[in-house]
Amino acid sequence: MTRRDLWTPNRRDLLRMLGVGGAAVGASSLLAACGLGTGGDGPATGNGAAEVTGGFDWRKAEGTEISVLQTPHPYQVAFQPLLAEFTELTGITVKADLVAEADYFTRLNTELASGAGNYDAFMTGAYFIWTYGPPGWMEDLKPWLQNSSATNPDYDFEDIYEGLRRSTSWDFQVGSPLGTGGQWAIPWGFETNVLCYNKAEFDRRGIRPAETFDDLMQLASDLTDRANNKYGIAFRGSRSWATIHPGFMTQFTREGCKDYEKQGDQLQATMNSPEAVDFTRKWVELARSAGPTSWTNYEYPDCTGDLGAGTAFMVYDADSATYPQNIAGNSAQAGNLAWHPGPAGPDGSYGTNLWTWSLAMNSASQKKLAAWLFIQWATGKDAQTKAVQTGQAGFADPTRQSVFDGAFKQTLGNFPGYQETFEKVIGSTDIKFTPQTQFFETTEEWAVALQDIYAGQDAKTRLDALAAANTTAVNRAS
Repeated sequence: MTRRDLWTPNRRDLLRMLGVGGAAVGASSLLAACGLGTGGDGPATGNGAAEVTGGFDWRKAEGTEISVLQTPHPYQVAFQPLLAEFTELTGITVKADLVAEADYFTRLNTELASGAGNYDAFMTGAYFIWTYGPPGWMEDLKPWLQNSSATNPDYDFEDIYEGLRRSTSWDFQVGSPLGTGGQWAIPWGFETNVLCYNKAEFDRRGIRPAETFDDLMQLASDLTDRANNKYGIAFRGSRSWATIHPGFMTQFTREGCKDYEKQGDQLQATMNSPEAVDFTRKWVELARSAGPTSWTNYEYPDCTGDLGAGTAFMVYDADSATYPQNIAGNSAQAGNLAWHPGPAGPDGSYGTNLWTWSLAMNSASQKKLAAWLFIQWATGKDAQTKAVQTGQAGFADPTRQSVFDGAFKQTLGNFPGYQETFEKVIGSTDIKFTPQTQFFETTEEWAVALQDIYAGQDAKTRLDALAAANTTAVNRAS
């Protein structure tokens, strides 16, 4: 799920938590020393999957209690009532600790860095694999998936959308694409980044969503009426990496831009290419002419709140974040909203960046079989179908095609364009960033650059400086 300003660690933060201050020398070995599992630089301890033998049986870990670290979210809320069914099926009890989003990743980092194994499984976003995986804090789930003694023959991993499976897999090597190496998490829920608009207002005016980015800029400007506190389009603008990944990265990709390119064994930042400079200049101009007046402070709840209140006519952000605004009782504009894929690129591309909340296993867990049974149950067809049908806070975008085509489609009668939009973009939806361990630092710097351009700095000059700094940062860390 998209999030408000989360603290996210850089390597210095991780070292500080480990009690070694800001020393950079020997960082890799220190971090590796804390890893207990099979990821990245961690020591070569065995993956527990090989210890599971015989036929598959849900009750192989009967009598075990596992601890799971989670943050409150519609996906978590939907599954909480189902935990009793998991216990009945397996004989495993689940102690689920909830930590508010603002503090969640601080708590999770502390737990994983300690190697204590207090939590057996945890919620994570795919980008966090790039931080947690290389030190060896995460269990590679691929051996578990491949062991028929540990995995239900009906689990059907390939039923999970390909882009999601690929986005949670990496080999930790600079320049390697996603989809290589281990499977570090199993997607649990996700979101595509598309347009949600006030259909009632569009119908009243006799207008339709724009099909090109230039037309979107014109439409948003035409709809903006500052005197009456109405504006065309909301998207994030705060000083956070989370500003870059939804609408910005989606349209950046559709316009043919890339964040990095591989040159030899190094990454070269390319967010200052001619195409990227042109797009960024337009994106900032869109914010200035038709965005919220407090754009540089805007996070996704501000964007979707303005849409629900009728202040903003469009939002370019997560479909699952706008979905609740159309549920009766949740906003003034409930029932008036609809969805659209957003502008295609010049070549017709609907490439879309995603976010996924996933479930992962702590490599320091002493109860790995029970943890794996929980993860495969929670990401399986039966539990996800029930969550879609009974989740009181909504459960947008199940990760499995069979669940989307089955139970979820039946919920979309009052959500015009949602299904069509999803089906338009899902084939080209995955993480569009190049994976690298300095993701949070360098992407936050990208957001700072957008703010500087918004404040008046020249786009090319500022992006040249950003690219030079980010090239140094990503290669220094590799």
